[in-house]
Amino acid sequence: MIGICMFLTALALLLVGFPVAFTFGGAAVFFGLIAEGPKIFNLMPHRIFAVMHNTILMAIPLFIFMGIILQKSKLAERLLESMGSLFGEIRGGIAISTVLVGALLAASTGVVGASVVAMGVISLPVMLKYGYDKRLATGTICASGTLGQIIPPSIILIILGDVFQQPVGDLFKAAFWPGLSLVLIYVTYIVGITIFNPALAPPIRLDAAEHGGKGKQVLTALKSIVPPLVLIVLVLGSILAGVATPTESSAVGGIGAIILAAMYRQLSLKMVWDSAAETVKISAMVFAILIGATAFSMVFTYTGGDYLVEDVMLALPGGKWGFLIFSMGAIMALGFFIDFVEIAYIVVPILAPIADRLGIDPLWYAILVAMNLQTSFLTPPFGFSLFYLKGVAPPEVRTMDIYRGVIPFISLQALVLVVLAVFPQVFGF
Repeated sequence: MIGICMFLTALALLLVGFPVAFTFGGAAVFFGLIAEGPKIFNLMPHRIFAVMHNTILMAIPLFIFMGIILQKSKLAERLLESMGSLFGEIRGGIAISTVLVGALLAASTGVVGASVVAMGVISLPVMLKYGYDKRLATGTICASGTLGQIIPPSIILIILGDVFQQPVGDLFKAAFWPGLSLVLIYVTYIVGITIFNPALAPPIRLDAAEHGGKGKQVLTALKSIVPPLVLIVLVLGSILAGVATPTESSAVGGIGAIILAAMYRQLSLKMVWDSAAETVKISAMVFAILIGATAFSMVFTYTGGDYLVEDVMLALPGGKWGFLIFSMGAIMALGFFIDFVEIAYIVVPILAPIADRLGIDPLWYAILVAMNLQTSFLTPPFGFSLFYLKGVAPPEVRTMDIYRGVIPFISLQALVLVVLAVFPQVFGF
């Protein structure tokens, strides 16, 4: 029971706000010393070196760098302004534009916080100015910003590739249709709800002459969309075609992002330096969590906690489906309180061997987990997207408006998750 006590202690410390990496590492040291003494950590240096030599994980800082460069090159602003001018005149057009831009940002940057903040700063004031419902506007922005969790190149897919020991390129391929399905169901929901209740998202009457005519609007939109689309094709296309590994493609993405910044006349030595410094901070956080989680999982396994969890899971009624329902429910419940990184490094390594023993396709199960973890950015009270948006929202937008706004989109994500679980063949599994 030492492993179970360690898990519950770590969860309690996370809930009170203790730093994640120190929570995992500290719990591992404390309970490891109780279970065996200092010699339990004799092999810990080898585990740390194995993490640092992992070529799959090298893609994480490079994709983060690519995303930050594109964020600082004002890619989101260009996309939102051009797409808004194209779709603004139809009912719910700005909301639809936000979803489409969120998908493009997800495939090019993958940085959830940057996407939500950029769309919150640009789209939200416009939607509120023209009478959009606060809940629809805020929910659309939060949900669109989190598409970077499932649409490649996603950091969580790289982490899950390491946890499940699956090729990251295969995970990127497998996540394509579920990610696209989310985009389509978001747009369908916005179109449907505005048909039944037009007051939620009235059309915006734009002066075509003032914007240079419809032809110029289309040309401006193409100029904003084509460059990041080329970068997406280069990065993801090379991975999906098997021409390059994710690590190699992430390096191409970093160079491509710098070239785009130069094209947009935003490139400077200070910008590159600031982006590199921010990348180091984020990467250091991720790898610190990973090292703490490595110590945690080592002690948890040594004390037999994994066998206890496995026995309980295998004894669930319903066999494979009982395990799937329980594990998905547990991950979703934990997502209300803790971040996806902690869940991916602590909970998923416990569940993955059980799924394998039950004969569950690891690729399919990994995508189910990724889809589930995406909701952790939206679920109150600690969803990060909610806080990102609240930080840049006008004063008249209350926290409760944002909470209520994301509920329909959480339901839509749950619906896609259920369809993926029950009808995997629809998504190519």
